[in-house]
Amino acid sequence: MAEGARAAIMIMVMAMAAATLLSVASAIQGTATYYTPPYVPSSCNGYQDDGVMIAAASDAIWNNRAACNKRYSVRCTGATNQGVPQPCRGGSIVVRIVDYCPPGCQGTIDLSQEAFAMIADPNAGKIQIEYNE
Repeated sequence: MAEGARAAIMIMVMAMAAATLLSVASAIQGTATYYTPPYVPSSCNGYQDDGVMIAAASDAIWNNRAACNKRYSVRCTGATNQGVPQPCRGGSIVVRIVDYCPPGCQGTIDLSQEAFAMIADPNAGKIQIEYNE
């Protein structure tokens, strides 16, 4: 292999590693709960059907409706109670913020029941998460 090609491959590998580290470092810690249908009307989109890969934002990310329709990647990192000590199913999901979870909300992000079930056992009710936009 030519030196130039080898150097280019090394630069690409290092760039991909840096991008991976940056995305992990930018993840924010929080908690997630879930809510059940009906999902309309929503604070962001009224009676529009937004599907099921949706969530409601707590005050931590709502920012006076600025979070509306933003997409967040969410990954379960652990339990918040002893009822289900290992609730995580692995992987992550992407949800769109379509609603507001008012003061007293029990999680940073209130996922739809379907979204929550993709990353954790719904019997847990509340989980530790990492999320980022």
